[in-house]
Amino acid sequence: MDRCNGTVLELCARDEFVRDWVKAHFIPAILEHMSSTLGESGMDALRVEWRICQQIARPVSDVALAPVTARRTEREQDEDPARMSEPSAGSLPPPSNRPGDRRSSRPPWFRVERGGSRLPVGLSLNPKHTFANFVVGPSNQLAYAAALASAGGGGPRYNPLFIAGTTGLGKTHLIHAIAHRVLHERPEARVLYVSAERFTNEFIEALQHQAMDAFRARYRVDCDLLLLDDIQFLAGREQTQEEFFHTFNALRDADKPIVVTSDKYPQQLLRMPERLVSRFTSGLVADIQVPQLETRVAIVKKKAELEGIPVPDQVAVLLAQSVQSNVRELEGALIRLAAKSSLTGRPIDEDFARSELVAVAPRAPALMSVEDIQRAVCTHFRLSNAELLSKDRHKSVAFARQVAMYLCRQRLKCSFPELGRAFGNRDHTTIISAVRRVEALRQSDPRVNAHLEAIEKHLVSSDEG
Repeated sequence: MDRCNGTVLELCARDEFVRDWVKAHFIPAILEHMSSTLGESGMDALRVEWRICQQIARPVSDVALAPVTARRTEREQDEDPARMSEPSAGSLPPPSNRPGDRRSSRPPWFRVERGGSRLPVGLSLNPKHTFANFVVGPSNQLAYAAALASAGGGGPRYNPLFIAGTTGLGKTHLIHAIAHRVLHERPEARVLYVSAERFTNEFIEALQHQAMDAFRARYRVDCDLLLLDDIQFLAGREQTQEEFFHTFNALRDADKPIVVTSDKYPQQLLRMPERLVSRFTSGLVADIQVPQLETRVAIVKKKAELEGIPVPDQVAVLLAQSVQSNVRELEGALIRLAAKSSLTGRPIDEDFARSELVAVAPRAPALMSVEDIQRAVCTHFRLSNAELLSKDRHKSVAFARQVAMYLCRQRLKCSFPELGRAFGNRDHTTIISAVRRVEALRQSDPRVNAHLEAIEKHLVSSDEG
């Protein structure tokens, strides 16, 4: 902005393209801000005039187009120390009801800066998702240590860091914690935290608005740390994969940390190019497994402490025994107990917790083991258990073994090293390869689906029995 004398707003642009871009996408937001100062009568008399100045490096001086980062303004820190802006899903501001307001069409990675202050855009990082609030146990200690190192907390830093684990085990907690730690230590750091879905949407927006230069600058230049959640959603999106491939290379060549999360191991990512998979495995792949009972009890107690919920030890153990495979569900069960206790006035004791858990899950499914699945597979394919676990590579035996490995992984969520030990002390990469092959065959070969459905039916009938 050059100046505003009350009736004329003079704006300066580097070229006609920038002028037209700002006119189409930012003028409504700029004028709306000015209306609070000039009032309705002043806005009626206000006229916008443009001039071209090719010497300036950015589109405008005091009102600039800038990449969204996760940095906080001084004003935001004073008002709410826990608030951090993140360019994630939902980062577009809600559309105005004013006729002709076109803010909803502007690219979501841009925002308007006024007088050098950064405006908050998008969602906030969860203030409770810090390293201090993350419960560490045998199932997640590698991922925790690697995430802490990526945030500058000591130890070797691996680039990229690939955090793998099924839903609800703490992957998002860890990358939020990385962002919190980096921004606490270096408030000036340009941290980008986006989901793979958001990255895709921004890429499409950039293509539509011919703004690829700005998009690439945002991810390759104006970024000190990239945190990408749920990378599996890039599967099959070839153009987006191509763009991310070059973004990945640019950041790693500049020695800028990259942290990626996924609900699958890199080798399991279907419809993902090998060159991306190889890059994911070139750093450290740290997995998060289902927490053991002691870790789940600690998670319940930590969550209760954070939420101010009085939970006796017996109730914490009962919750941990009832919800075994998903930390998010475990925390949700605790919140439900607290809400019901508050509404009914009953204390959270063992009898109350037991009655509520029975109401939610009246009948717990029978526990199943790797041996149960191995027996079901042997029965279906008419093999002995010794043959299934042997080194025999005959096609029929090898396929049955791969199906058993796949079902164990899907139903029991066992780690790959655990399954390797359960299947004749095989290497975990063999298990990964088997699971990935059966997943691919299930989508393309109806005969494989028929085998799996028959075995699943047998397992379900065993559960009910």
